[in-house]
Amino acid sequence: MAMNLFGFEIGKKSSAKGEVKAISPIPKQSDEASTTVTSGGGYYGQYVNLSDTDGTSDHELIRKYREASLQPECDAAISDIVDSAIASSEESSPVSLSMIGLQLPDKVKKQIINEFNRVLKLYKFNRNASEYFRNWYIDGKSFFNVIIDPKNPKRGILDIRSVEPTHINKVKEVESKIDPNTNLEYESIVDEYYIYSPDLSSNTADRSSAIKFSNDSIIQVNSGIMDPGRTRTVGHLHKSMKLVNQLRYMEDSLVVYRVSRAPERRIFYIDVGNLPKGKAEEYVQQVVSRYRNKLVYDANTGAISDDRRHMSMLEDFYLPRREGGRGTEISTLAGGENLGQIDDVVFFQRKLYRALNVPTARLEQETSFSVGRASEVSREEVKFQKFIDRLRKKFSFMLLDALRIQLILKGIITEDDWEEIEENINIGFIEDNYFAELKEFEILRERLEMSQMLEDIVGKYISDKYVRTVILKQSEEDIMRLDKEIAEEEANEDIDDEDIDDEDI
Repeated sequence: MAMNLFGFEIGKKSSAKGEVKAISPIPKQSDEASTTVTSGGGYYGQYVNLSDTDGTSDHELIRKYREASLQPECDAAISDIVDSAIASSEESSPVSLSMIGLQLPDKVKKQIINEFNRVLKLYKFNRNASEYFRNWYIDGKSFFNVIIDPKNPKRGILDIRSVEPTHINKVKEVESKIDPNTNLEYESIVDEYYIYSPDLSSNTADRSSAIKFSNDSIIQVNSGIMDPGRTRTVGHLHKSMKLVNQLRYMEDSLVVYRVSRAPERRIFYIDVGNLPKGKAEEYVQQVVSRYRNKLVYDANTGAISDDRRHMSMLEDFYLPRREGGRGTEISTLAGGENLGQIDDVVFFQRKLYRALNVPTARLEQETSFSVGRASEVSREEVKFQKFIDRLRKKFSFMLLDALRIQLILKGIITEDDWEEIEENINIGFIEDNYFAELKEFEILRERLEMSQMLEDIVGKYISDKYVRTVILKQSEEDIMRLDKEIAEEEANEDIDDEDIDDEDI
């Protein structure tokens, strides 16, 4: 069934004259989640597993990720990751645009900054940043629909709307070609688009409700993690799924053991004399019915009933004893020992935290965390901060992609220009972490102390530039800026001194 394309398309780059297109039998690696179909067949012309019955579809994985995120330990770890990645501030935005090394006129840079601020407003990023990041981290992917005015595209982006990941899927139509020079068979991408349908994740997807979106009208941000076969994109929670289930089963079995072994139970040895087996059992049952009292409270109705027909594992034991024994006797069966040991549960909790790249020290809430000297920072915290930086860099693609579309639509730059400058445009995340602030101050203090220790040999064995670049870690731009500021301050001091001398005269 043919579907009309919904959305917009940015003009494709025109190839330079005489440019040779690269041909290779090795397909281009991509971390985008997509379905590959043969050109001409279309999305619904191919066999595509839309059902989740096998438990391997992308939509089923997202559902499992969301269930795993509800585990208390997993939820606490995710909250630590989100809080560390997205810092909240009432005075400023959680992110800022960095254009270090970008060779563009100041006017164009100012326009880029203005459009970036516009993108943040469209996302409502200051208010929804943590929610965006959390959903992206759990699901492993996020989709956004970019809305423009088709009659006047130069107005730029009018709105950006979040799309439920289970309702959309990217499709790549490819066709096999043979290079006439080398006789190599390779796949060429004919078209790329998105299929959206609220029933896309159900067993019976309604083709009539499916909408075909253009590739440029959808912003996709994924985790960048591929499965071992590199056939699909998985989420950050994928490697922890087994541990979440193991921890859940361990806790459930622990509850069963506590309930069944904790209470003390009694054993009644009832003297049955020389009664035959059948009579002896009947006599024991009579004794049990006589002395056994089992009142049951129904929480739904509030009624109390007598339920003597069923015997649970927590009730007393009644055993017959033949003539010649010690007669009727009552003894106590001790409850289970070592009920307070949960080393196995703690083991799986720690293993879950390690799988999520969260320091295990954060698992014990009562443990104090030192934010003193930088040398006292644990290796786990350093690794965790590097992990957060990687997440931020991947997550920032949702802002950069929207900025690219905005700049191209408004005619500030072209698509070719963006490919030239995108490496010099980065998203910076603010740090309101007290630990990070103290760490920076501690490092600066150590550098200043080292520079003071080298004052006697500056100009003799090492140069002043060496101290500023190697010890103080000042860049060429920092040196020029600081020298200019120092000269201005000295000039102002000279003027003030002259004014004081004139007043004295």
